[in-house]
Amino acid sequence: MIIRNEISNDIKAIEDIILAAFTGLFSDNPTEHLVINELRKADALSLSLVAEVDEKVIGHVAFSKVTIDGVDKGWYGLGPISVLPAWQRQGVGSALIYKGLAKLRTIGAGGCVLEGSPDYYQCFGFKSYPELVYELTPSPKYFMALPFGRTIPNGIVEYHKAFYVQA
Repeated sequence: MIIRNEISNDIKAIEDIILAAFTGLFSDNPTEHLVINELRKADALSLSLVAEVDEKVIGHVAFSKVTIDGVDKGWYGLGPISVLPAWQRQGVGSALIYKGLAKLRTIGAGGCVLEGSPDYYQCFGFKSYPELVYELTPSPKYFMALPFGRTIPNGIVEYHKAFYVQA
């Protein structure tokens, strides 16, 4: 498996992967592919990695800047992450996450946030911090952060407006 930055030829495959991974999971009409498309259009897709096996793209992860109390503090949001159903539970998603987090560290990011399952994301070092708040999460336990240094900012986290796109 190769993990690399997305190229323009990957865009359709990424959309197909996202739809395959998310359709029926939370909704029959997922919007995660629309989020990625809008981030790309706004030049706000900071890091977009694909996993490839035998020249076929099988997984994707996106990272984009977030603000904290309306200020860019060098933090990023992870997501969405998606893997073709036939390749799930085989380490593809984990490999994408580890590679993405490593790349964020090399560019001097302050940390990364996400909304997701604590059971899954804690193994990467993510945990809930009461000083970081995402107001749209159904429960604070699902909003987690991974600081890359000792400083954890206080405030309300806001994702790029592309995350609030409607189908």
